[in-house]
Amino acid sequence: MKVGVLALQGAFAAHVAALESLDVRAVEVRTPESLHDLDGLVVPGGESTAVSMAAERAGLVEPIREFVSRGVPVLGTCAGAILLAAECLDGRPDQHQLGSVDVSIRRNAYGRQVDSFEVDLDVPVLRGSAPDDGAFHAVFIRAPVIERTGAGVEVLASVEGDPCAVAVGRTVLTTFHPELTADTRIHEYVLGR
Repeated sequence: MKVGVLALQGAFAAHVAALESLDVRAVEVRTPESLHDLDGLVVPGGESTAVSMAAERAGLVEPIREFVSRGVPVLGTCAGAILLAAECLDGRPDQHQLGSVDVSIRRNAYGRQVDSFEVDLDVPVLRGSAPDDGAFHAVFIRAPVIERTGAGVEVLASVEGDPCAVAVGRTVLTTFHPELTADTRIHEYVLGR
């Protein structure tokens, strides 16, 4: 299996390491040509405006939109979730939204960097797998909040009453950073393992 990791800005190296620990060939995506022959894609966290602008400069906005529409496994984390969302409630006017998942999301909704937090989430789709039968230790860094989910969007986990992991088909968005723990079950779930 060969999975691309958008490598324009943000925490892409940690996703590469997580995928490689699963014996998945990880490819850093920086050009439209990098998307050819991939079995999946990770759109990592970082700063959502910077990721959007870098994707535009690299000519990746439409190629990523088309790639995701094929129904291959896609994981968008934090800023990646913002980019893949239908609507960013407080984004800049020139910020791209790929519209891959019908959610409305608000940037930095939990506050500033000092307001970042960690919490154990109940993730029912992970039940029956080690280590804690569904519990996933989640790291939220200047995290967005999903404020609206559209028809067909499955909520996989919530924090403080707000969805923090959602799925449509094989596309999964998390407002937290699963790559910052040693627990690879979110990546495994997205890849269908």
